[in-house]
Amino acid sequence: MSGGLKIVLAQINPIVGDLAGNAEKIRQARVNAPDADLIVTPELSVSGYPPEDLVLRRSYQRACRETVDELAALTADGGPALIIGAPWPEDGDEGRRPYNAALLLDGGKVAGVARKVCLPNYGPFDEPRTFREGPAPSVIECRGHKIGLMVCEDMWFPDVAGALKEQGAELLIVPHGSPFRTGVDEERFANARARHDETGLPVLFVNQCGGQDELVFDGGCFAFDQGTVIASAPLFEEALVEVSLEDGRLTAAPNALSEWPTDERRIYEALVVGTRDYVKKSGFSSVVIGLSGGIDSALVAAIAVDALGADNVHCVRLPSRYTSQASMDDAQACADALGTRLDTVAIEPAFEAMNMMLAPVFEGRPADVTEENLQSRIRGTAVMAISNKLGSMMLTTGNKSEMSVGYATLYGDMNGGYNPLKDVYKTQVFALSRWRNAQKPSFALGPDGEVIPEVIITKPPSAELREDQKDSDSLPPYDVLDEILYGLIEEDAGMAEMVRRGFDQALVHRVRRLLFIAEYKRRQSGPGPKVSTRYFGRDRRYPIVNRFDDQ
Repeated sequence: MSGGLKIVLAQINPIVGDLAGNAEKIRQARVNAPDADLIVTPELSVSGYPPEDLVLRRSYQRACRETVDELAALTADGGPALIIGAPWPEDGDEGRRPYNAALLLDGGKVAGVARKVCLPNYGPFDEPRTFREGPAPSVIECRGHKIGLMVCEDMWFPDVAGALKEQGAELLIVPHGSPFRTGVDEERFANARARHDETGLPVLFVNQCGGQDELVFDGGCFAFDQGTVIASAPLFEEALVEVSLEDGRLTAAPNALSEWPTDERRIYEALVVGTRDYVKKSGFSSVVIGLSGGIDSALVAAIAVDALGADNVHCVRLPSRYTSQASMDDAQACADALGTRLDTVAIEPAFEAMNMMLAPVFEGRPADVTEENLQSRIRGTAVMAISNKLGSMMLTTGNKSEMSVGYATLYGDMNGGYNPLKDVYKTQVFALSRWRNAQKPSFALGPDGEVIPEVIITKPPSAELREDQKDSDSLPPYDVLDEILYGLIEEDAGMAEMVRRGFDQALVHRVRRLLFIAEYKRRQSGPGPKVSTRYFGRDRRYPIVNRFDDQ
């Protein structure tokens, strides 16, 4: 062991496939911390995470290797060493599954390689498909210190940390690509504490931030030693955190701990960051939203304004014969509070024309949900047309409760490139709306104060597709529905268990049936930010045709 080691944790926001941009972020971290001995970046920081099947392309593997070599060359200047993440095939093995590797760059070369041992295959992760399992771990040496590198999932198991301890590791460093979900920080702390308690070694957790497709990474880098967190990075923002290793212990500045938000604030910030990064990383700068005067579209508009700024959010009212004046007024008040553009495109002419077109086919049949869906599809077509013409991404506004039971119209209100509320239950929509009226994230671009008029939050939800329609005509109260859905989805509870909890058997059976038969709709829905433990798609994969009944 030589003198102390000054380490900087670089919490960055990479983009999958943007190798030059990701390398620049790593280079800039090095520029901003010239006195560091070692700068640590997240899992697969060169390629972006998760790269999915892209990582199997020979050209991609080759480009990642070239980027690694360019970053390694930077370290020939005697400045900070780097730990970066990249797909790492064996020599002559390009195009086959590479290793998910953390690489030590120092002295102008790749000075050490740690290959991920434990490949996750649950929830949003499917790494055995694209990576090969690493061999038994071994320590790497950095400037006289022995470091145990554990890539992401490796921290979840004691064997890897134990093997590194036996080889003389003084410190455990864990580059992560760990996406946000409710309660995830408790799991991270629990595993860091367990590895620390088992080995007696300090633990550095280094995570990325920002949105990537459906995943939102909250960052939350931290240093854990002597039973406590001694330093941490703010959530959802790029940041550098500095610690020092001296005589086997970590130290940090007195002000190195960041305050982390909880409950609604953290979920709201995840929705804003996920929306911002999906829109911008997809090459768009603005969005268009159908603003109905209801709470879902109002919350989506608030999220969009906080993510992109009011000038980049275009709202549209789409009244029909069933739209109340109160809804028109509420939409106007919400747009005014947010400072967005609001246009009105009446759908009545198109609705009348479609009814006339279909009249010969529908002759003798009473009006039903068909005409309701027709209005929704006309609205979806109109907003998509605005999206096409003006070059703005269309945001859709359905919440998780509606998506769960199919209370949404394909090619209508499900139209859109991204859905900020896809993983947010209706009861959470109310809670988040009230939270946003009282507070806002520090990085939000929207105005302070009430941005969702109170009347929108308190009025009974309605799709307004027929006279005097209320959501409660078709669905149980949302507090009851959401509790049932949470049990069926998040906890995977069966019929018998839900009945034991006191729910009516017939109601649970009906909700579960709606959940199963709506699978085909969800397969055609746009992506949205994952914030729960069981996100539709990546986390929960059910067959469309399914006759199983476990009652």
